Amino acid sequence: MKHLSRYVSKSAAPLMAAMLLCGALQMSVHAAEGALRAEVGKPLQAARDLIKAQKYREALAKVHETDAISGKTAGETQIIERMRLAAASGAGDLPAATGAFNNLNTGGKLSAAETQQFTESLAGSAYRAKDYAKAIQWGQRYASEGGNSASVRNLVTQAQYLSGDFAGAAKAITANIQATEKAGGRPSEDQLKLLLNASSHLKDTDQYVYTVEKLLTYYPKKEYWADVLSRLQSKPNFSERFALDTYRLALATGSLRDANDYVEMAQLAAQAGFPAEGKQVVDKGYSAGVLGVGADAERHKRLRDLLAKRSEEEKSARAGLEAQALASADGNALIKLGYNVALSGDSSKGLSLMQQGIDKGGPAADAGKLRYGIAQVLSGQTNKAGATFRSVGGKDGAADLARLWGVYARSKSGAA
Repeated sequence: MKHLSRYVSKSAAPLMAAMLLCGALQMSVHAAEGALRAEVGKPLQAARDLIKAQKYREALAKVHETDAISGKTAGETQIIERMRLAAASGAGDLPAATGAFNNLNTGGKLSAAETQQFTESLAGSAYRAKDYAKAIQWGQRYASEGGNSASVRNLVTQAQYLSGDFAGAAKAITANIQATEKAGGRPSEDQLKLLLNASSHLKDTDQYVYTVEKLLTYYPKKEYWADVLSRLQSKPNFSERFALDTYRLALATGSLRDANDYVEMAQLAAQAGFPAEGKQVVDKGYSAGVLGVGADAERHKRLRDLLAKRSEEEKSARAGLEAQALASADGNALIKLGYNVALSGDSSKGLSLMQQGIDKGGPAADAGKLRYGIAQVLSGQTNKAGATFRSVGGKDGAADLARLWGVYARSKSGAA
């Protein structure tokens, strides 16, 4: 998982060491004014030059040479520990870096800003050393000292994930996402992917779908649509009567996989009483170059011809169907007829019939609202469709599909 290493890449170590070195050098200037002894200054000067050359282990060895010098002043000790912290951070020597920080912190020689800087460095060093427990500890210490770097927050959640604390990682990432959205920002794709992986490990389908919806909102990609639709259909409560509606969203998002998907969707549409839609699906399969070719080319042609015939028959019967639908006790027939009319090109009349059907009500009210919203989207009324999808309830898949269709509608309307 390459995205996990973004914050703590090897290139971060020299940068942090250089920052720490600046502090050490500033102290060395003050110490020089206080007559830094030559036996202390010489190895520190060498360590400074080695850090500049990014030779951190050699620099740390030079700093360690001062440990044998007796009678060091408080000023000399402070400079030594700062230089040790810089070299150890660059070398990835977490114990040495931690010891240097503790020596400085215990002596009260660090400002609040320096404490934040050094705890941030130690969190990164621990992560690079794959000591994830320490990385979490130092990252949390950094936050307790007032640090608010998003990079450190990401590091902590990555460490939680890699240490196997998927629940902790998911909770932290979700909080970060919500805070980012509240501030009007956009969560990073890497952060969302990490939450996706944590949700998968936890086998938390609801969390997984929530995360994919966020990915679809901010980073819509065909593979994300294919994944979330597949998982949605595998939910225990998902009703097969919404299989066609799922295919409709797959077609709209360009995530139908192959000829079999096009054929099955077309056949489902015909069986449900939507021959015009079935013919449109087949036509799109031909346009995509997946139908009308290969060993099944003749079968595809027969299906296309059959759907064209049934579509014309349905159009011819619409006057009688409309009268029957208007006289029906519930609105299901009006919704079906209106959908056919809307997809045949008369969206104004089709949507009007569907609305009359919804107003009549019936046992399949949520399914009717879902299909009304889909017809609105396919007719270009994406803004109005959002309100329709939000009105869909039920626990059999209708509400789940409506939420996903709502995500798609927002992407088409340009809304965040």
